[in-house]
Amino acid sequence: MDMKLKHPLSISSLIAFSLFSTQVSAQSLQEAIQRTIDENPQIQSAKSERAAIEQEIDQAKSAYFPTIDIAAGIGWEQSTNPTTRRRGDGTVSFGREEASIQLKQMIFDGLATPSEVNRHQARTNASAYTVFGQSEITALNAVEAYINVLRRNELLSLAKENLQVHQKTNNQISLRSSRGIGKRADADQSSGRLALAEKNTLSESGNLKDAETAFLRVVGVLPVNLKAITPPIEALPSNLESAIEQAVANHPILKSANADIDSAFAQHETARAAYLPRLDFEASASHNVDLDGIKGKNEDATAMLRFQYNLFNGGKDISRRKQTAKLINQAKNIRDNTYRQVVESMRLSWVAYQIINQQMSFFKLHKDASIKSNAAYQKQFNIGQRSLLDLLDSANEMFVSKSAYTNAKYDEVYSQYRILASKGALNKFLKIKLPEEANTL
Repeated sequence: MDMKLKHPLSISSLIAFSLFSTQVSAQSLQEAIQRTIDENPQIQSAKSERAAIEQEIDQAKSAYFPTIDIAAGIGWEQSTNPTTRRRGDGTVSFGREEASIQLKQMIFDGLATPSEVNRHQARTNASAYTVFGQSEITALNAVEAYINVLRRNELLSLAKENLQVHQKTNNQISLRSSRGIGKRADADQSSGRLALAEKNTLSESGNLKDAETAFLRVVGVLPVNLKAITPPIEALPSNLESAIEQAVANHPILKSANADIDSAFAQHETARAAYLPRLDFEASASHNVDLDGIKGKNEDATAMLRFQYNLFNGGKDISRRKQTAKLINQAKNIRDNTYRQVVESMRLSWVAYQIINQQMSFFKLHKDASIKSNAAYQKQFNIGQRSLLDLLDSANEMFVSKSAYTNAKYDEVYSQYRILASKGALNKFLKIKLPEEANTL
């Protein structure tokens, strides 16, 4: 059934609007990653944790400042004590009033306060490196999702191109068969290969949808007209030794582990404070009325230096000191394991890149040769020097080689970005603005 639009320009207007919208909303790799870093839930969670830990620094610093407490009360009191009985009053009842203020300033607490400040600063830095590290991981995930959409788009185009080749061949065979020139078996064979090409096209279309869904999960929006990626060749280390050296020096997760060691040492120093005396300055004043059965005002004011030193508390301090020493060892072991993981990650990334890089020339040779071979087979088939099976096999090999080259091409680009992430330099290379929480103190 034919359907006509009321306005003649509707179709062209819709096409123009569609093209304009696509151009406006085109996405680059940098834009996709920046959006991911800004809105990714895992990074938001790491940011919140870092901000929360930073507040503990001010909590620890509060011990440097005085504490001021006030108290007041008013009510009724009934008293019987030696004083009232000696007066002959026995039991007396008065309205009681109380008011007091006390100031306490720490002078020396065995260095517990500066040690706690150092501990929480180290924990804050460790958390900042965690935000940094999570940003690198998330950015690499976004790169992978971005590349896979580009990959699947190109593979779908190749599948459609392969389908067109088989449709053309099938039309040619069908025309020969209808004229009584070709064989029925050739027509059946051509139809079967055409069905396979159609199946491959549908499969690649589904793979593209899956890649777009993965992109949505990582980035938060569906991909629209993604721009081509520039390989970061100039940012790659010159060799494996240099790559490992840069990774060990710059990887945020390893830096986070080192900051955890600093935190453990500071905690050990806090535990040592229990072995030292404490000195505080205290000043207080009180105003009481009708207190303890004595009629009248009772006012006091004091200014004291108070010295405290614990001689024995059941071995608690000794156990705490031993515990924090073990925590230092634990932090060092975690750092050593993280070091191994960083080195392993870089080695795997580097080897993957080197292998695919060395294979690229062979993938290209295979692709170029299959294209030339198919063109030659087509000419030879037309003059009867090649069978239909030869032609179809040649077309299939051309499709397979083109697909393999495309996969290898995008694998190589991903392996390059993976190396940057393995040394903690992916976001820096792409000029991505990291959250403020990724900055250390």
